[in-house]
Amino acid sequence: MGVYLLVVVGATASLTDAAAACSGWPVCGRPLDFSDPALLVALSHRLVAALVGLLVLLAVVRGLRGSASRRVKGALVGVLALYPLQVGIGALVANSGGVGTLPTAHLLVGMGIFTGIVVALAWTLEEETAAFDNEPHEADDPEPARSPEAVTPLKDRPLAARAKATIWAYFQLMKPRLMWLLALVAAAGMALASGPGLSIQTVVYTLTGGVLSIGASGTFNHVLERDIDQKMERTAKRPLATHQVPVRNALIFGFALTGISLWVFAQVNLLVAALGLTAILFYSVIYTLILKPNTVQNTVLGGAAGALPALIGWAAVTGDIGLPGLALAGVIFLWTPAHFYNLALAYKDDYARGGFPMMPVVRGDALTRKHILWYLAATLIGASVLGTVTTLGWLYALTTVSLGGVFLWAVVRLHRERTTGAAFRAFHASNAYLGMLLLAIIVDALVL
Repeated sequence: MGVYLLVVVGATASLTDAAAACSGWPVCGRPLDFSDPALLVALSHRLVAALVGLLVLLAVVRGLRGSASRRVKGALVGVLALYPLQVGIGALVANSGGVGTLPTAHLLVGMGIFTGIVVALAWTLEEETAAFDNEPHEADDPEPARSPEAVTPLKDRPLAARAKATIWAYFQLMKPRLMWLLALVAAAGMALASGPGLSIQTVVYTLTGGVLSIGASGTFNHVLERDIDQKMERTAKRPLATHQVPVRNALIFGFALTGISLWVFAQVNLLVAALGLTAILFYSVIYTLILKPNTVQNTVLGGAAGALPALIGWAAVTGDIGLPGLALAGVIFLWTPAHFYNLALAYKDDYARGGFPMMPVVRGDALTRKHILWYLAATLIGASVLGTVTTLGWLYALTTVSLGGVFLWAVVRLHRERTTGAAFRAFHASNAYLGMLLLAIIVDALVL
């Protein structure tokens, strides 16, 4: 995380000013004005780089002297070789004032060092834990346990209870747990694109259309998976699995939500409406019918559904698809496996009952845990790229480093403990990371 801190600081717009404020290396080539924030950033960056360099050296020495495998030692040696190169490029950046392609090279080498450390960590954890659980999984109990309340027909309930249960059932069809995060993604996309096109009306229409389109996608997912939901304890109480809502009514509800959401999106612009329709079709048809039941990469490819709100938010303000919007969508896409594989580990029995080829069911827990770490590292790199192509500043940098560290800690604990509780801890840490990152984007872009 120390290396990642340096990468993120290097990716933020403030570093360019810092290089100009402290030209020269290892000391600044002009009198120091400690009231200049850019100068303090530059000096802090060099101090942290020295401390992180010491940590890297200690980690490499310990790895080479220990019982790690040749591939782990090879990754550490690569890191050790890249660090002096990174320092040298940093000196050139300082002497040149941060102009030209040198800052990009500096950033890329930093990402290479971070990647090398993560690779060594992943291989080390894999070698320590893979022998325990790296086999395909079959459900211990072929049928989930259901409580009598879960299948109580609505018609047998008192009128007031029936009305309340009916409203709640239709609300559940909309998958409300997905709404807050995906709406936050769209809001972050709008914040990044903040300009003349960002108005209260645009925000209201975009978020309203987003909530309705998520509801439509969730409803169609409930309809298409209703038989499988009955086999899984996690989903056995869903409204269609328990026959609380007729399939015909659910379809009417889903198509009504689709039509209204597209109309609302169209009040913003036609590109937003087209992206909204794409999101509904992708989640309802491509993911639910094609990817989820047929490929172990369903979670990875399905991440596109969660990434589309970032493009919707950007397009709502600008009317096009820009690089920052694509970068934010990339972060969401990479985060999805690092997030959802934790849930797949916790509910692997359920997914085995449902016949879904989820990673822990098909490839085993150990490989799944390694992939969580891979995608976490990719997410963090993606977040640094987003900082490079935008003007996000210190709040964004602090959030991705601190919450990224918490996420990494939870994933390492998952490798060590290998329990359902550890999987849920990592799952919640992933939610906290992305939620706080999106909030930081909004505040950094609109307030700071």
